[in-house]
Amino acid sequence: MPYIELDTNLPADRIPAGLEKRLCVAAAATLGKPADRTNVTVRPGLSMALGGSTEPCAQVVVSSIGVVGTAEQNRGHSARLFEFLTKELALGQDRILIRFLPLEPWQIGKNGTVMTFL
Repeated sequence: MPYIELDTNLPADRIPAGLEKRLCVAAAATLGKPADRTNVTVRPGLSMALGGSTEPCAQVVVSSIGVVGTAEQNRGHSARLFEFLTKELALGQDRILIRFLPLEPWQIGKNGTVMTFL
């Protein structure tokens, strides 16, 4: 059950229509998870600085169970997500930062319990 959170200082009118759906599909494919279990949030128009600059930028948090826990895994995920994001957002790679956070099943609540018991 991946969670993808995209924060950007790009105004909403510079976010391509349907980005959240395409990001959901791309992230699911990248992480090897079903798209119907992938969750995406896109937050445009934020006050942000990346590397001390307020030029257009984006920060992405990728959280998931079992697939973002090693440097080797995240190297591949990073390459594929950067390819997607630079095209979709028209930003250079130096203006995007991705943070990978591994999750444990007990950290995700669903259907009145946690994933450990589902």
